[in-house]
Amino acid sequence: MLDIEKRAYHMAAFSTGSHADALDLLQDSMIKLVTKYQDKPSKEWKPLFYKILQNRIRDWHRHQKVKNLLFFWKKDEVEEWPPTNNDDSTLDTPEKNLAKDQQQGAALEHLKQLSPKQQQCFLLRSWEGLSVADTADIMQCSQGSVKTHYFRAVSKLRTMMEDDHEITF
Repeated sequence: MLDIEKRAYHMAAFSTGSHADALDLLQDSMIKLVTKYQDKPSKEWKPLFYKILQNRIRDWHRHQKVKNLLFFWKKDEVEEWPPTNNDDSTLDTPEKNLAKDQQQGAALEHLKQLSPKQQQCFLLRSWEGLSVADTADIMQCSQGSVKTHYFRAVSKLRTMMEDDHEITF
């Protein structure tokens, strides 16, 4: 679980837009995996964990819809995610650091523009390297839907990144 914890956090944070909510979802998912599925073979834990996390994210979105309907007059302070990272120690030059920060920021903004299903599909397939079958099981949809969501996500991201590239030159 240690090797997927950070990527799972980012997946939850992309979906919720909140650091605190992402940590809560991640913790709840890990607790459920350990309490309910500890008897399963360890090779099954990764897909099981992502299925649990996906269900928790889906429940979170449902809860937010109800909360927004009931408390529409309240405006919570929006926590910006991802937090900006100003650690320059990993790059050689300020120019490289600036280019990397701009590229990462653009990629994150583009990911936020995808639909939630496209986001999750892209992250499960690209970041986690899960198969179409495992992704379909986690997302509780058909393999054809996974292929469609993934294709559309990649196409939109490619188009948005190409548009960015044309603007900068």
